[in-house]
Amino acid sequence: VQLQASGGGLVQTGDSLRLSCAASGFTFSRHSMGWFRQAPGKLREFVGSIGWLDGSASYSHSVQGRTTISRDNAKNMVFLQMNSLKPDDTARYFCAAKTGGPDPSVPAYNYWGQGTQVTVSS
Repeated sequence: VQLQASGGGLVQTGDSLRLSCAASGFTFSRHSMGWFRQAPGKLREFVGSIGWLDGSASYSHSVQGRTTISRDNAKNMVFLQMNSLKPDDTARYFCAAKTGGPDPSVPAYNYWGQGTQVTVSS
């Protein structure tokens, strides 16, 4: 199983980024996908998720309204579009996969990638 996140980088406040996650080694279309982030010294936190059955997405309060999660089952990929980035968004971003419906909790996810770093300068 592999989850390879990409698209991170150094951006300025107000910029946008689109993170991608390429999945392999499992039946992607039957797994819900989540995005999480972890800043230095902090716990890993939920950013958003997208369900496998109907593609419904949910988001954390901190990114709601400026973030969109989408998936392409034909390409085994999930995306995280983040707009109006803030310095508080600086973190390593991880994609994760789980069987069943989407879930905001870290322990619910079976598979994790290595993440991609997002740094937002003020």
